[in-house]
Amino acid sequence: MYLPAHFEETRTDVLHALMRGHPLATLVTCEGGALDANHLPLHLDAAIGSLGCLRGHMARANPLWRAFEQPGEVLAIFHGPQAYVTPAWYPAKQQTGRVVPTWNYAVVHAHGTLRVIDGDARWLRGQLDDLTAQQEAARPHPWKVGDAPADYLASMM
Repeated sequence: MYLPAHFEETRTDVLHALMRGHPLATLVTCEGGALDANHLPLHLDAAIGSLGCLRGHMARANPLWRAFEQPGEVLAIFHGPQAYVTPAWYPAKQQTGRVVPTWNYAVVHAHGTLRVIDGDARWLRGQLDDLTAQQEAARPHPWKVGDAPADYLASMM
């Protein structure tokens, strides 16, 4: 990614804040020479490793989980706020006309290894609890995975 040095952010806590605030990541993979992108909500566990560990969940219907029976390299892109910037906003437009439009945005590119965990119901339930708690935290009466009937959860998991 093109990144001018004056826009680069290296503070892990700031990068993690963007990832938490915008958890729907674009997960880019390359399988058999073909690029693919999936959009998945990811949960950041900052306590694992020096940069943290991202965890997510995908539907069984998504072929991605079968494509990575062996760990593989991936890129997770977290998209933060973005906006077009018109030259009309700059005083220099009236003074010299030497302005051009631009686009301001905040993103985090997280590189790592995708590892699929299949068949571990306890891990999956913990992951679903974490993802749900992350998204429900700001609600006055957060919904919890355990609020759904156990037989229904079992069929959905």
